[in-house]
Amino acid sequence: MMTITNTSTNTPAILGSREHDIATVTLSNPGKLNALNAAMWQQLHSIMRSLGEDDTLRCIIIRGEGAAFAAGGDLEEFRTARATVDLAMSYHEAVGAALAAIAQCPVPTVAAILGPCIGGGLEIACACDLRIAARNAQLGAPIMKLGFSMYPGELEGLLALAGPAVTKEILLEGKLFTADEAYAKGLVSRVVEDAAVFDEALATARRIAKGAPLVARAHKQWINRLGDKNPLTTEEKRASFYFLDTADYKEGLAAFLDKRPPQFRGQ
Repeated sequence: MMTITNTSTNTPAILGSREHDIATVTLSNPGKLNALNAAMWQQLHSIMRSLGEDDTLRCIIIRGEGAAFAAGGDLEEFRTARATVDLAMSYHEAVGAALAAIAQCPVPTVAAILGPCIGGGLEIACACDLRIAARNAQLGAPIMKLGFSMYPGELEGLLALAGPAVTKEILLEGKLFTADEAYAKGLVSRVVEDAAVFDEALATARRIAKGAPLVARAHKQWINRLGDKNPLTTEEKRASFYFLDTADYKEGLAAFLDKRPPQFRGQ
């Protein structure tokens, strides 16, 4: 299980907190606009794997500490952490593993984006299921100005969300999108005023948490599976009716017929 802490420090870290069945993961490196160093990527992978194994969770919010989501990777360590091909491979495989842990997490995830959401920050946001952006958010990956390309294992999530045309616009021009531009291009789910972004992310998480948790997890699974070009097998189609044997299905029908709110227990 994840060690829960909500104590912010000056040490770069991934912080975790929990309110009932909703967890919040905070990217914390405020001196560098929450840029992630190698240790933070490893912590993010570990925390997301741990949260994904928690059957009592119904939603996870990912946010940055303070007035930024995340301004990418910590460039100061690149000269040593990526000094050779082997070191670079190890570094970016760890980044890819963290992103995969978010994308493959069975628990629904919501990114609360305030301020800069750049490079690795954009990759994290793209790995989430929903993205709530403050009006002051800036999204992009201007790494062409730094002389390196996005690692394929990290590019995959951006490409899947944005599509080839928008991904090329982001990477070839190096342009930073405003929140409204990002919304128009399908990069974010909705845009709210700056002061409302965390409240809206929490309200979104609570709406998700009110639903049947097994159904939320099943929908994530099938959306991911249907992205595969291989046709569904008969066994998979039959497995989609797993809910017929769940207590939550019986509760949902009973609550509808009784005209009362359902009380789902994830069973």
